[in-house]
Amino acid sequence: MITQDQFARLRSAIPFWMSLLFVPMVMFGAYKGGWALWVLPLFAWYFFALLDAFLGLNLDNANPNWGDEHINWYRLVTVIWAPLQFVLLFGMIWYASHTSHLSVCEKFGLFFGVGVITGTVGINYSHELMHQKNRNERFLGDFLLSMVLYSHFRSEHLLVHHRHVGTPRDPVTARYNEGFHRFFPRVLKQCWISAFNAEKAMLARKGNEWVDLSNPFFKYWSLQGVMILLAILLGGWIGLILFIWQAFVAVWQLELVNYIEHYGLTRKHLGDGKYEHVKPRHSWNAAHKGSNWLLINLQRHSDHHYKPDRRFPLLQNYDASEAPQLPFGYPVMTVAAMVPPLWRRVMNKRVRRWRKMYYPEITDWKPYNKAQNPVRISS
Repeated sequence: MITQDQFARLRSAIPFWMSLLFVPMVMFGAYKGGWALWVLPLFAWYFFALLDAFLGLNLDNANPNWGDEHINWYRLVTVIWAPLQFVLLFGMIWYASHTSHLSVCEKFGLFFGVGVITGTVGINYSHELMHQKNRNERFLGDFLLSMVLYSHFRSEHLLVHHRHVGTPRDPVTARYNEGFHRFFPRVLKQCWISAFNAEKAMLARKGNEWVDLSNPFFKYWSLQGVMILLAILLGGWIGLILFIWQAFVAVWQLELVNYIEHYGLTRKHLGDGKYEHVKPRHSWNAAHKGSNWLLINLQRHSDHHYKPDRRFPLLQNYDASEAPQLPFGYPVMTVAAMVPPLWRRVMNKRVRRWRKMYYPEITDWKPYNKAQNPVRISS
């Protein structure tokens, strides 16, 4: 029988399970077509923004020393999502390729919605899982990333981003005045290269070549190959095209978030290619309650960089005196990022204010804006 304490934990975890609502939404869209295909993306982008507006901020912090027994209901949603997404994605590929009531445009609209799910939920949950010590959870993270053909994100995120955030070595630290439409193609290329080179360098330190089978890229390529083959077997060439389309949408969603998280926030160059340590000031944060339910507290981003393997319900909130704050949650900010003049109007003044607050001694910001500071970095 469930105890009162266990019930209280379950009740506090339930809002983070709202991601499961996407499953019947995409099935409803596939069945009805037409206007119903808009329900899912509108829900993802605007429902949680409305929740933010009505519910405001959540500034409370859980005890960071809680063990897994206190957060099992939170952890469970990230674990069950991987097999659920697999069945949903490939079930939709089979359905869309065999049904006659959806037009070609409607099928692409359907898989736009699927990509919103596999990006907003799938990649975000894979990010949570890849940071954990449990091997099975890390595999589930790889499994999710293979469904969007972006498996190298794990290597790039763990070996490059967390080590070099806020420096020229990190491709996904968006530069000041860099619009998203320039950022996106840049990171698509640079992230794959930086991830591969990071793994290659790790193997070299062990005396191995990149072709050594311990290189995780062989696992990445194998998993992605299985996903591509399955898409073809279930849906033929149209199934493959729809699979690739949803993967592109998912990656677009990911990189919109990456763009927001560190825009214009750079670590101080100390000379000789060395940089200050990462601090809470080097990430944008948002304490908005609704969007943090959707994104499992990803917006508590400063604490994530402080303690990368800390599970999402235990991430701590930083106030404006410790870390820069976004004016809105990610759902609103990602829409603004798609309109560069609007984005610059909202964010550039905040970056300038941040620079005056933390680095009044720096007078020439051009090397930071253009990522032209020396790239050698201390470990």
